[in-house]
Amino acid sequence: MSTTPNPNVNRIGLTAADYKGSKSTLCPGCGHDAITGSIIQAAFELGLEQYRVAKLSGIGCSSKTPAYFLGRSHSFNAVHGRMPSVATGVHLANRSLVLMGVSGDGDSASIGLGQFCHLVRRNVPVVYIIENNGVYGLTKGQFSATADVGTRAKSGQVNEMMPIDLCEMAIQLGCGFVARSFSGDPKQLRPLLKAAFSHRGTSVLDVISPCVTFNNHEGSTKSYTSMKEHDAPLHEVTFIPHFENIEVDYAPGETREVTMHDGSRIVLRKLEEDYDPTDRMRAIAVIERGRVENRLATGLLYQSAGKMSLDQDLELIDEPLSSLPLERVRPPREVLEKIMAGLMTGGG
Repeated sequence: MSTTPNPNVNRIGLTAADYKGSKSTLCPGCGHDAITGSIIQAAFELGLEQYRVAKLSGIGCSSKTPAYFLGRSHSFNAVHGRMPSVATGVHLANRSLVLMGVSGDGDSASIGLGQFCHLVRRNVPVVYIIENNGVYGLTKGQFSATADVGTRAKSGQVNEMMPIDLCEMAIQLGCGFVARSFSGDPKQLRPLLKAAFSHRGTSVLDVISPCVTFNNHEGSTKSYTSMKEHDAPLHEVTFIPHFENIEVDYAPGETREVTMHDGSRIVLRKLEEDYDPTDRMRAIAVIERGRVENRLATGLLYQSAGKMSLDQDLELIDEPLSSLPLERVRPPREVLEKIMAGLMTGGG
């Protein structure tokens, strides 16, 4: 019997095809489909158990994509901009689930901006993927809140409003894992996705994803051509899961290693500069400099493991609340009466 590992089967005996979902109904060539492909490959390589994954989304082209990957996992399509509330509730009910939130620049930066902010500041453990194309694709291509100043719409209109940078906002709100990538760069995106799953807390991945129907023309700063010309990778990214022991052959002084909560490692090979992803102020400065210099820094922008996640902050028990019997979650009558008496007398 051969003992040679089968590269087409992962550590739990599944193939990449087992991580697919329904057939995509998005426009042919949509960047969101490329992100779906990277998610499928990253989940396969990690050996994610799909019954432990819950996919959550809101409304928009991006929010349709969870139907196209991990077809054997749990899924919930929420109201426009309200996915973070649902994600928070799912986590509190069953903290054993691995949460993946898929949103868009409209779903997160416009109607859902407040929800996004509070999910990040509470540090809800969720891999939060923003499929960012700068337009509202379902309502004929109006500018979204992430559209850059000076970008030209397909109709000829020029955007004059300042964009909201969700990565910079996430860092300012205390997010412990913030990365940006491009749907057309799976070599960078896949290891970032795998690292995000290993982070304990909110992981924000802003993925620039060209809209081939409304925002892939000359004058758009989020077109495929524009991203290729203005993408400024900070480093090459290699991810080493906790269950693998791989030595990365990079010369001394050219790498920076970041250890995740579960013992996994991210190895960053510097390109033009020695970038430290643990330096919060440096990360913000890099984002701001990119805005001025008309370039988009991609890679692991910021990583920190010091903040407690929501369940740790609330001191939840290890056992999922959803599995507890009624007698363990319902306070007895005498406890409720004591609470009511305290309210009546002004006590605690």
